[in-house]
Amino acid sequence: MTNQTKSGEAYAFFDCKASKENIEKEIVDIRRVIGTPSKLELSLTEGINPNSFNHPELRAIAQEAKDARIRYVLGAKYNGATNRQTADELSSVLNQAYQSPLYYDKERFVGWIFYEENKHYIERE
Repeated sequence: MTNQTKSGEAYAFFDCKASKENIEKEIVDIRRVIGTPSKLELSLTEGINPNSFNHPELRAIAQEAKDARIRYVLGAKYNGATNRQTADELSSVLNQAYQSPLYYDKERFVGWIFYEENKHYIERE
């Protein structure tokens, strides 16, 4: 596989009181404001199903998030980027989301971003 056909992947597990529809609408504005690359594909899922993930480590992470009553998963794919670069873009989206009307004043943000590196999933700090 060449770099041109490689896609980076990352996953954000996060909690938010807003509806899925409101988050999806806000993400459109967030992407415009922060200038995310057009090749970055985002997919929001409400409700975490650990069995929807192929990698055992990612399944375990998803199960922990589900057990913690985390409501959403935001998956990201970025054609031509590394998994780390994809996680960085995903982090920018979530940081801006926290500054948006999706979160009330002083509402605590709960979330984690994971990406694969050397066949293991690690949390983006």
